[in-house]
Amino acid sequence: MTTATAMNMDEMLTEMGKRARTASRALAVLPPAVKNAALEAMAAAFESHRAEIRAENAKDVAGAEEHGLTKAAVDRLRLDDKRILAMAGALRELIALPDPVGEIENVRTRPNGLRIGHMRSPIGVVGIIYESRPNVTADAGALCLKSGNAAILRGGSEAFHSNRILARLMNDAAAGAGAPDGAIQLIQTTDREAVGALLRADQYVDVIIPRGGKPLIERVTRDSIIPVIKHLDGNCTVYVDETANLDDAVRITVNSKTQRTGVCNAAETLLVHRNIADEFLPRIGKALQEKGVEIRGDASVMELVPGSVAATEQDWYEEYLDLIIAAKVVDSYEEAVEFINHYGSHHTETIVTNDHKRAMHFLRAIDSACVHINASTRFSDGGEYGLGAEIGISTNKLHARGPMGLRELTTAKWIVFGEGQVRE
Repeated sequence: MTTATAMNMDEMLTEMGKRARTASRALAVLPPAVKNAALEAMAAAFESHRAEIRAENAKDVAGAEEHGLTKAAVDRLRLDDKRILAMAGALRELIALPDPVGEIENVRTRPNGLRIGHMRSPIGVVGIIYESRPNVTADAGALCLKSGNAAILRGGSEAFHSNRILARLMNDAAAGAGAPDGAIQLIQTTDREAVGALLRADQYVDVIIPRGGKPLIERVTRDSIIPVIKHLDGNCTVYVDETANLDDAVRITVNSKTQRTGVCNAAETLLVHRNIADEFLPRIGKALQEKGVEIRGDASVMELVPGSVAATEQDWYEEYLDLIIAAKVVDSYEEAVEFINHYGSHHTETIVTNDHKRAMHFLRAIDSACVHINASTRFSDGGEYGLGAEIGISTNKLHARGPMGLRELTTAKWIVFGEGQVRE
């Protein structure tokens, strides 16, 4: 199905929502052993259906090449045996992670003897809208199932055939292992109206998580009547303080910018304290330029870094996802903090400093999801934080912030243990 009326789309999402809601209630009480068995069954299904997955993926690759997608985009889309086996391996890694559902925490005893605390519980039905590689289908579906949530997935049209077979294999394998049918559903159309229908399905969907380019996120945020956990752009900053170890600063800056450029936790802005600019900027300029990075700087940067070009006001806001960095000299630590909080996207920032007091102040003063001291911005990642897989990096303040793993896909309910107490 490629086109349909808005009414047909709403009817389709209503039916999917009903299945997902029923499945979510069963998932909420499903024993961890059954969820892990479902994950193992999914992984085995990927392995045993490799030829079928490759055949469906070939349709997407052919379509992408026909429509002129870049070689890099086509490569991200392609699934070979190695990548299929890697997806299976990622599902098995989830099996080893602790199941947060049902955890009881923060229990305290009141004077009347009541014991009151929190229990981790699933969110319910999670709608995920994404424009990315087919492996996101596997990651998102598996993370939701392990955390006790039903998933309604809407992948990008460029990966439609790949996403469709992966979602079918996952749902069928999970159901065969004891999970409820309908735990993982993919919207079976490339019609963009399906996104609107999903965003209107508030009777059945508890939260929307968009992953993709800024236009998609902005549309979802604007149109959804369901709470949205945003994963916005990553205009991440490295600030090199006047007390920094400059060898460390060079390594951290180069790694933050060039280890992978097309990801949300790559550095896009470099701030340098004026007191060390004369010594540091020529070094970092040469190191970045040797990696092919274009430096867009203020007047001080252009004076100290041959080959740099003038930055515009827009450059301070930009997420390049490319071998480009904006650089500025600041007169004080306070100016650096103010600059980051004003121009940054509140994703990930790092300070390079040997001043412990200043570092600890940076942690409190910077209004971002992830704040690092003397470490690359590239560590802002669920796997690097020890969460296992992640569904994305939230720039929200509510309900979750930063890398979202299993625990972040749950919420908390109050629980009370009594022994016959009544309120006087």
